[in-house]
Amino acid sequence: MNASNWRARGTQLTVDGHSVFVVDTDPGATEGEPALVLLHGYPTSSHDYYRVLDGLAARYRVIVHDHVGFGLSEKPREYSYSLMEQTDVALSLWRQLGVGSAHVFAHDYGTSVGTELLARWNRGFRPVRLESLTLCNGSVHIELARLRPIQKLLRNATLGPLVARLSSQRVFDRNMRRLWHDASTLPQADLDTMWELLTRDGGKAVLPRITQYLRDRVLYWHRWVGALRQSRLPLAFLWGAEDPIVGGDVARLHQAEAPGSRLRVLDGVGHYPMLEAPGRWTEALLGLIEG
Repeated sequence: MNASNWRARGTQLTVDGHSVFVVDTDPGATEGEPALVLLHGYPTSSHDYYRVLDGLAARYRVIVHDHVGFGLSEKPREYSYSLMEQTDVALSLWRQLGVGSAHVFAHDYGTSVGTELLARWNRGFRPVRLESLTLCNGSVHIELARLRPIQKLLRNATLGPLVARLSSQRVFDRNMRRLWHDASTLPQADLDTMWELLTRDGGKAVLPRITQYLRDRVLYWHRWVGALRQSRLPLAFLWGAEDPIVGGDVARLHQAEAPGSRLRVLDGVGHYPMLEAPGRWTEALLGLIEG
């Protein structure tokens, strides 16, 4: 699905003063039933879920948005890009859409938004009732992540802006293919769409600031890992086993640290399981939520 077709599936809303792109599969729904809200990763967008959206929407009202600075959402130059602010935006958006309760699924960058939601939940701040939290291929345990060289360069205060300006789709494509276990399942059309959504509206200029999320993960390590260890909320981990950044060993550590949590590891799948194995991923997620 190209960027224009994806844009046609959603709408722009003003949330906390910024334009946010959101896809809502049942905007007329009442607060009675829990929604399924999806949080996407770095450096991509809500488009990551295009292959699984219809399958999930057959069972739930599904809501997925682009974080500020990503995809079709606004990419302001004057913005902190703190994961705390991204969490504020997500909560404000869901309340604006009338979401009373939700199952939360979070991938990659989104797992830090998910764990911040959980930290607030544990402390009694509950503007949206959380029914469950499922994390997928994220480096909350930042000390265990095998970061890509491009990530290390972009978070460097001096080199980051220069690297972003000089970045090309050829380099982007090569790095993305390395995140797949079977790169033959990644169509060039998907890479073209990812790059278009990343770079539109000055996306390259804000990328170094967005990449500072890696420092947030160090700064708030005790808060976010602690939230998983202490939570009584239903927790699950859905993981692509062959992820070169955070493999199945990280998922098993998460499960061991979070009493009562559940784990599904998808063998033969890399960092983006919802794109590489959409059928298996959908079945696994629904099983974790409903099991």
